[in-house]
Amino acid sequence: VTHSIPACIGSMTINSKQLNNESPVSIFAVNKCYETVQDGTFFDGSGFAALVREGYKVRSDVNITLEFRTTAVHGVLLGVSSAKVDAIGLEIVHGKVLFHVNNGAGRITATYEPRGTNSLCDGKWHKLQANKSKHRISLIIDGNLVHTDNPYIQSTSADTNNPIYVGGYPADVKQNCLTSKSSFRGCLRNLVLTKGQHTELFDFSRAFDLRGVFPHSCPGAEH
Repeated sequence: VTHSIPACIGSMTINSKQLNNESPVSIFAVNKCYETVQDGTFFDGSGFAALVREGYKVRSDVNITLEFRTTAVHGVLLGVSSAKVDAIGLEIVHGKVLFHVNNGAGRITATYEPRGTNSLCDGKWHKLQANKSKHRISLIIDGNLVHTDNPYIQSTSADTNNPIYVGGYPADVKQNCLTSKSSFRGCLRNLVLTKGQHTELFDFSRAFDLRGVFPHSCPGAEH
């Protein structure tokens, strides 16, 4: 087993002596256990989760679904970007959700603008679906559909072979389809990427890099 256990552990004793986990000698990627906990992964606003070290190929079609809750009006949700221009990106900017795609010819964006600036940033769960089908892109937030015209109809494939960054990304990594550098603060769950018949549910505890992210432990109230 190469990944940590997504769980709470307490009252551990060795040879009848209780360990004091309040003052550890060293600590890494361990968070508090919450009295009220929900399904989901907590992002503390300082980092990111990096998935698919070997690289994710967006190509012509991808469907992304996830659920989020946050009280922040800015934050990166997800990005996959080549070193050139091909990329996709999902982010919250000024309380709006933006889905950017660049198939090589230029960036296009579908924007979901709620009626109130804070209505998506109310600490409640919201469902997101972002779909790229060749040159067409659409975004569905809580059942509300937004799509956008794409003038680059000949350009259909986002040629990436790069990690999926969720909730933020490292300073030395280029992200062509994200305008924000703000790490997401809040909780994410049920991240699923679908290509054709292949559907993949991503487990954050199996990320190859986690910074400020606590898998399977979402506080019941915003901390």
